[in-house]
Amino acid sequence: MHDTRPLLSNSDFPAIFRKPLEILQVNLGYLCNLSCVHCHVNAGPKRTELMGLETLEQVLALADSANIQTLDLTGGAPEMHPEFRYLVRTARDRGVKVIDRCNLTILEDPHYVGLSEFLAEQQVEITASLPCYLEENVDKQRGKGVFKDSLAALQRLNRLGYGQQDSGLQLNLVFNPQGAVLPPDQQNLEQAYKQHLKQNYNIVFNRLYVITNMPIQRFGSMLVGQGQFDAYLDLLRNSFRADNLDGLMCLNSISIDWQGYVYDCDFNQMLTMSLGASIKPRLHISDLNPDNLSGAAIATAAHCYGCTAGQGSSCGGALTAK
Repeated sequence: MHDTRPLLSNSDFPAIFRKPLEILQVNLGYLCNLSCVHCHVNAGPKRTELMGLETLEQVLALADSANIQTLDLTGGAPEMHPEFRYLVRTARDRGVKVIDRCNLTILEDPHYVGLSEFLAEQQVEITASLPCYLEENVDKQRGKGVFKDSLAALQRLNRLGYGQQDSGLQLNLVFNPQGAVLPPDQQNLEQAYKQHLKQNYNIVFNRLYVITNMPIQRFGSMLVGQGQFDAYLDLLRNSFRADNLDGLMCLNSISIDWQGYVYDCDFNQMLTMSLGASIKPRLHISDLNPDNLSGAAIATAAHCYGCTAGQGSSCGGALTAK
C-alpha cells in the first residue's frame, strides 16, 4: 500500500473556514464484508478496528451537547458494529436524523436477518453504494456476485417502502467512477439509473449521488502503482470551481474515527490530518468543545480538489446539482 499523504501535502488549495456544526459523521470501524477497489478507507473482512462502547457514548453525548441534527454512520460496513442498533435507536429516540452508508450486500447476509426491517422501523435514511447499474462493472469494482446481492437488497428495501413516493423512507444510491476520471453529470446519470433499474428490475429510489474518487488509501495506492497519480491530481486541480467552496460538507460537519479522534472530514481522517482547529496533534472527542469550531480553519491538502472539481463532490453528491 502506497502512502499518498506526502504527495498531497504541497497544495495551494484556498483557505476555508467552519460554519456552525450540524452533522457528526462517525466511522464505526474498518470491518466490512467487501474489499472494493475504490475504497478510500481500505476496509475489508479482516479489519478488526471497531469503536468501543465508551467512545460511542461520547459520540451520543456530543450529539446532545452540540444539538446535532444528523448522525451520519459509515465504516467499513457500519451495520457490522455490535452496537449499531443501540446507537441508531438511541439517536432516533433523541430526534436525531440517522444516515446509514450501506453497501447493500450486508442486508442479504444471513448473519444480519431483520436488519432491513430495523432500518425501516427506525426511519433511517439509507445511502447505498451501487457504482453502476450494469452487473459487469459493479462486480469488477466490488467483487463477484455483489451486483446480484445489491439488487436483492434494493428490492427488499422497496418492499418495506424505501424509495416509494410519500413513504418517508429515503433511499439514495451512490455512484463512483471506475477509474481516474471525474463522475458524469449527476442529474443525467440519475435518470439513466432510474430508467434502467425500474424497467429491468422494478427497483425505485429517491436520489443518485455521484462522488469523485479520492487519491488516497486503496484508490490512491492503485493510481501510484499504475503511474496515474500525478495525472489524476492534475485533472482534479485543473477542474477546480470556486463556486463549489460554499457547499463543501466539511463546513458544517466533523468526522470521528473509531478511536474517537476528530477530523475535518472523512478523507482527512484517512490521511490522519488533524482537525484544523486543534492545537494538539490529534484531538479526541472527549476534549472537543464544539463552541470553538465555528469560524475555525479547516485542514486542507491537494486531495481537497476532488471535492471542488467539476460539478463538485460531497457525501451528499454533486454540489452544483442541489
